[in-house]
Amino acid sequence: MWHRPRQQIEDWLYGPSQGGALARLRVPLQFFYALLRDLLGGQLNLHAMGLVYATLLAIVPLLAFSFAILRVFGLHRELEPVIFEFFRPMGDAAGTLTQQVMDFAESVRAGLVGSVGLALLVWTLIGTLKKVEDSLNFVWRVSQARSFGRRLAEYIGLLVVGPLLLGTVIGLSQLALGESSRVGLHSALLLAAPLLIMTTLFTMVYLLAPNTRVRWWAALSGGLAAGVLWTVVGRLFTAFVLLSARMTVVYAGLAIVIATLVWTYLGWLILLLGAQLSFYVQNPSYLRIGMLEPRLSNNDMEQLALSIMYLVGQQHRQGGARWSVDTLAAQLEVPGIMVARSADALESAGLLLTTGEGLLAPARELAETRLVDVLAVARAYTSGVRALPWSPPQAVSTLCGELDNGWRAQCGERTLGQILET
Repeated sequence: MWHRPRQQIEDWLYGPSQGGALARLRVPLQFFYALLRDLLGGQLNLHAMGLVYATLLAIVPLLAFSFAILRVFGLHRELEPVIFEFFRPMGDAAGTLTQQVMDFAESVRAGLVGSVGLALLVWTLIGTLKKVEDSLNFVWRVSQARSFGRRLAEYIGLLVVGPLLLGTVIGLSQLALGESSRVGLHSALLLAAPLLIMTTLFTMVYLLAPNTRVRWWAALSGGLAAGVLWTVVGRLFTAFVLLSARMTVVYAGLAIVIATLVWTYLGWLILLLGAQLSFYVQNPSYLRIGMLEPRLSNNDMEQLALSIMYLVGQQHRQGGARWSVDTLAAQLEVPGIMVARSADALESAGLLLTTGEGLLAPARELAETRLVDVLAVARAYTSGVRALPWSPPQAVSTLCGELDNGWRAQCGERTLGQILET
């Protein structure tokens, strides 16, 4: 029922531009449609639900650890504005909840830090941070997480440095607000402070959490969008909590707990949507396929492998800037993951090299790179799936062998250097 209209919408959004006034709306509509499609797909919702459970396990250990770090510098009370900002959508209960969490974290800190329980505290936090990293790696199509040693070192460093940076930023913000002599400027800063704090937090998470290189402008785009969405949804949720007296009647004393869980879920969903936007800003070739696994035909795989070797060889011969996976994906208008997989297969066959900066170069002399070898890599590509042992009919095997001999004879001894010369 929806397949045909959806196909028509996507053809208009992501097909060739026809010009006109509506064409100017295509770019923002492309991002909006892609995010809405991913949200309705359900994968982001599942990850957000898992992060709610992780939050319940980690909120008190995180605050206790942060208190222990900030208390050394006399900044432990600087966490209160962040906690209040999280509970702001709870309405009148925000102040009470903030104070209860602060008191609870203070008592837990005194009982755990410096004792054997510190190991369990750190382990819980590392597990929670790993779950956040895994969710963002899913958004960024990263299949390999950080190694255990790197994860341990970076997470502990983040837990130590993060509270200090956060406390310093909040302290400076409060100082600027206190010293502001103009009422208009003071009011503007007060209104903008929550948005600035949340945008900064989201941007830092998008920059540091995924196990891949995230451009600062992509992270900032997602962070700003998530900060605005957090502010808008927070105010709407506050109005809902204040007006839904029926919720209090049904759930009695558990109403505030239910509201907190719902808001926590919405918060993680906003974070993942911002990360998805950052991914699309940095990788616009994924806008149409979204979270679907890109699949190319055998013919497309052959053309892709030849195109990669041709462009890399051309730049190598001309002495220009080398290609990377991202720049090749943009040039060929192919999802980056397919370019990366094809480049990996070519590198495994000894036809391509990847430098430490992620740039691509020929592994052999262009005059020694046979086209038949490039095509053989593309035809043998299996996406990492183990080939099944099967026995086709003899007539089919004979026919396929003849076809294989035909294209090999057509290529002959032609090399990449020869087609670059012509």
